[in-house]
Amino acid sequence: MNYTFQWKQAWSKLPQMLDGALVTMQIAVLSMLIGIAIAIALTLFRQSGNRILSGIATVWVEIARNTPALFQIYMAHFGLAGLGIHLNPYNSLLLGITFNNAGYLAENFRGALKAIPDTQARAGWSLGMSKLQAFRYIIMPQMLRISFPTITNQMVWAVLMTSLGVTVGMNTDLYGVTQDLNALTFRTFELFAMAAVIFYVIVKIIQAGAWLITRRMFRY
Repeated sequence: MNYTFQWKQAWSKLPQMLDGALVTMQIAVLSMLIGIAIAIALTLFRQSGNRILSGIATVWVEIARNTPALFQIYMAHFGLAGLGIHLNPYNSLLLGITFNNAGYLAENFRGALKAIPDTQARAGWSLGMSKLQAFRYIIMPQMLRISFPTITNQMVWAVLMTSLGVTVGMNTDLYGVTQDLNALTFRTFELFAMAAVIFYVIVKIIQAGAWLITRRMFRY
């Protein structure tokens, strides 16, 4: 074993890696916020009784859940480019992860809805609420509460999925920055070990935040 560890050289690159970690978190958070909004819409589509809307939602969910995340990111970057829609690596990665998040969360929201008694909605209707109002004020809060552990897991998955961005030329996130630094310094083990630790810390922060939210908001 002739490899000589040079942690000091790798450590000097930590500020750049932390900047990349911020981009990673930005993409993950945006993909979750947009993904949750789309997932709620897809859930409504599937409950609408309209065959076209239900079909769109079903196709979305089936593709998101039964194809690799890398395929979805490739389609966002290279597939759309073939149709004349050119996205930069950042937007391609964001679109791919958002598509994946929305598909998984929509299916989980559908499962959560089944756990909510129909009498909840009927009670809202009896108070003069429309179906949309009953969903917004009565059903959706319960649905999100039941799905919260799944949302947390999907957030973790979104953070880890950002590493796939390097395949479409993304070099400003944590993994992309680490890849570029490795090409310049050849400190492969040190840099990727540091990146792994940063990913680990990010995930643990998400899990700790979710635990605190659960303790504060979902005590009953």
